[in-house]
Amino acid sequence: MIKKTLFAIISLFCVVSPFSNSQILDYESVTDEMLQNPSAEQWLSWRGTPRSWGYSPLDQIDTDNVGQLQLVWSWALDDTGAGQAAPLVRDGVMFVPGPRGVVQALDAATGDLFWEYRPGITPSIDGTDREITAEELSDAAMAATAFAGVGRGVQKNLAIYGDMVFYATENASIRGLDARTGRLVWETQTADPALGYYYTAGPIVANGVLVTGITGCGRYKDGNCYFTGHDPQTGAELWRFETVAAPGTPGGDTWGDLPLHFRAGGDSWQAGSYDPDLNLVIMGTSQAKPWARAVRGTDGDALYTNSTIALNPSTGEMNWYYQHLPGETHDMDENFETVLIDIDGRDSLFKMGKLGILWQLDRESGEIIRATDVGYQTIVNVNPVNGNISYRDGMIPRIGQQIDMCPSTSGFKSWRAMAYSPQTEAMYIPITLNCELATFGPTEQVLGGGGPGPVRRINYPHHDADENLGELLVMNIPDGDIKWRYRQRAPINTAALTTGGGLVFIGDWNRYYYAFDAETGDKLWQTRVTTSAQGFPMSYMIDGKQYIAMPVGVGGASWSGMLPRDLAPELVSPRNGNSIHVFALPD
Repeated sequence: MIKKTLFAIISLFCVVSPFSNSQILDYESVTDEMLQNPSAEQWLSWRGTPRSWGYSPLDQIDTDNVGQLQLVWSWALDDTGAGQAAPLVRDGVMFVPGPRGVVQALDAATGDLFWEYRPGITPSIDGTDREITAEELSDAAMAATAFAGVGRGVQKNLAIYGDMVFYATENASIRGLDARTGRLVWETQTADPALGYYYTAGPIVANGVLVTGITGCGRYKDGNCYFTGHDPQTGAELWRFETVAAPGTPGGDTWGDLPLHFRAGGDSWQAGSYDPDLNLVIMGTSQAKPWARAVRGTDGDALYTNSTIALNPSTGEMNWYYQHLPGETHDMDENFETVLIDIDGRDSLFKMGKLGILWQLDRESGEIIRATDVGYQTIVNVNPVNGNISYRDGMIPRIGQQIDMCPSTSGFKSWRAMAYSPQTEAMYIPITLNCELATFGPTEQVLGGGGPGPVRRINYPHHDADENLGELLVMNIPDGDIKWRYRQRAPINTAALTTGGGLVFIGDWNRYYYAFDAETGDKLWQTRVTTSAQGFPMSYMIDGKQYIAMPVGVGGASWSGMLPRDLAPELVSPRNGNSIHVFALPD
């Protein structure tokens, strides 16, 4: 079995590549101003702009004609890992992140390939093939055996800036590619992948600096998770911010007496947002590890886990932090997209994590403005004014004792990003309705141990959901009132996309994409794709024609594997078929 695995990996690196050296001739360099104020035709950031609205102002496709949408082109991606793609479009070129570090540039009007970067095959910028080392083969073997949905291989987003495309790898490095040719310009290793470090989310550009957060920090080791800032021209590391407070540093006492190598967590699953007026890049961190307090051996707040953190992108210095769930003890991440919206003259940000609490913070100070619990979770009480939380009776896990909790460790809200529409002043939030009987078990406190900690898990549908798993929840901003909700049997498995045509697009595990009237919730269009609709849909325009790009993917953690197969077994989705499907109105 080992020989077969190594042969497959070596074959992967040695196979003749479909790499095309077709150069993109009409490519204009991307500036900071373009990123902050892109034209409506472009999609330059993973959520449209660094404010992360997930909104396209294009309105050619609208509530009257969306029913006429038809497939224009599609493109198959690699099937060697999970697919959660967030494509970008610049000057009619679509840059697509694929599994296992593959990046492709396509003609966004036709789907034709311009170039492909494939690790170990694509020549570097000087025209020479990069030799595959024994260490890289070892890393590839580790990657190939990792659970792709939560580990190595997932690549959500890219960044573009200047004449380059940037992404973060499954082997704990950041790469810069020439945007015109796809050739590797530089690669910077930020950590040792043999210790378990890897990236799932790519960089964003903030004031000319690449800012990225790493993951793979569940196991006990001499090192912790961090955000880094890099020079986009050279890849040189400019600064590093540790997301776990060390003994003797501010916040270090919130871990009790645990030595640094037994303080785990603080991973970064999702790319950040950027406010150019305040010059703040805003990032999120995951929960502490192991998940349960009783297992990790501390009752403290465990800073800076489960926090939103505002940094100066030029220096890496922290301006403020807000810890949503101090001392979190159920795997309830708050580590997802940060949506920057100005409300009533106040610079605000909105976040929602697994518990389904919509947090509104002042993004200059980090002060809590409002915490709106949508009412589905059964774990904590939250004060809507000051955001303080307290655990409900019997809800703090004890080792070996079963608790009944909603949501499950999959969460109501996860990486499937919400979107904001300035037309309706509402947030469109993909939700999975589920609960769990959970029994947290012990883990060994030794180097290499730790991790989430074992959990015996029995999933069941949420008691208010009438056997439905999927929901699109629409909340008015800023009051948090429910505008409308749509529920269905299959989980919603994509981010939401809102458009100037009064539409919201989502996709589900049962292979459907939908368009809804953003104001009323009426379903106006649907189509079926090859496998689970999965990733970050987006919109762009070329030569006066608007397109909607819809990613499709496989793999994933319990939200994509365990939950639908446990709770909706009559729904069947193929286990391969990563791809992009692009739709437009007929000519």
